[in-house]
Amino acid sequence: MSFPSKPLDGCLVLDFSQYLSGPSAALRLADLGARVIKIERPDGGDDCRKLYLSDCTIEGESTLFHAINRDKESFCADLKDAAQRQNIHALIRKADVIISNFRPGVMDRLELNYDSVKAINPRIVYGEITGYGKEGPWKNRPGQDLLLQALSGITWLSGSANDGPVAMGVPVADIFTGALLVQGILAALFARELSGEGAYVEISMLEAMLDFQFEPLTILLHDPSQKIERAKVNGAHTLVAGAYGFYRTSDGYIALSMGQIKDLARLLDCPALLPYTNPSMAYSERDAIKAILADHLPTQPTAYWLSKLEPEDIWCAEVLNWDQLLDHQGFIQLDMLQSLPMQKGTEIITSRCPIRIDDERLWGSKPAPKLGQNQAAIQNEINNNGAYNEREQNA
Repeated sequence: MSFPSKPLDGCLVLDFSQYLSGPSAALRLADLGARVIKIERPDGGDDCRKLYLSDCTIEGESTLFHAINRDKESFCADLKDAAQRQNIHALIRKADVIISNFRPGVMDRLELNYDSVKAINPRIVYGEITGYGKEGPWKNRPGQDLLLQALSGITWLSGSANDGPVAMGVPVADIFTGALLVQGILAALFARELSGEGAYVEISMLEAMLDFQFEPLTILLHDPSQKIERAKVNGAHTLVAGAYGFYRTSDGYIALSMGQIKDLARLLDCPALLPYTNPSMAYSERDAIKAILADHLPTQPTAYWLSKLEPEDIWCAEVLNWDQLLDHQGFIQLDMLQSLPMQKGTEIITSRCPIRIDDERLWGSKPAPKLGQNQAAIQNEINNNGAYNEREQNA
């Protein structure tokens, strides 16, 4: 199968990172056409290969690793070995981007920090993720997603007031930090086309999580007396008034977004809402409004309520589980899934890049590499200082 050219075709990325944040950034660059070489330890490689979040594995390795490392190559090197670092230096001379996400000081000790790499290749764009920055009392703490959620305050934005801290069900700190790193790298690559010089792009996971919460933080900074509090009933967005949230129905759940209380009182045939139809009461009486709806909506199935609200342009939706979503025509129409052949004849089915360019979806072409899968081909390229032969790599 032939694939159309992509924006980053010809761009070489060396991915030194592990687990999720850095590899997710490298994955997106690969989706956009970059050639990504994953630099791994000979004795086990990226620890994410064995990070089992469930009992689901694919050809002996973590499904998570396969999901976040497709369309990459694997080259092994002991970075503590000066002789093996010479191979890495040869790759750095050809590279456009480097990504790392170790604790502060690790790349310095390996003589692979930005200053060292820039001396080898002044045009390099060096992207680095830390947990908490390179200074301050937290700098050496592990940059792990749940810990970042705990320290950043975000756990007090989800759920309802009496729930205690609520963690998000996906590694939001890892994925959002990786996405921001991609933005910085792409901006630096664009600037390099004008200046000819590379750049050092740095982001900490803590800063990413603070940026993720710019709305409540801005309110608190301008009005310290303002309390950002979750609703006591059916909590959702802490800053949104009125009925906003999820509600049980007789056969499932419904999401109510924006809508005037007076309209909901009429369309839902809920006279108990009538005392709260003054718009000024939408926030001050939020808990009372939500409690009334929580009692009223279980009297009918979700489809019934949707039939009343949707024709009147009230923003609402059925709350789907994964099985319902995957069977729904709305999901099927997106064509979000791709199947990539594995070495042993099985296939991995995963999501594709959500970006489209000129109406073209960005499909992957190969699964995550086995540890050292591309060793011989890349070593041959280093030795000959020649063009990379993709046919040799796939042999």
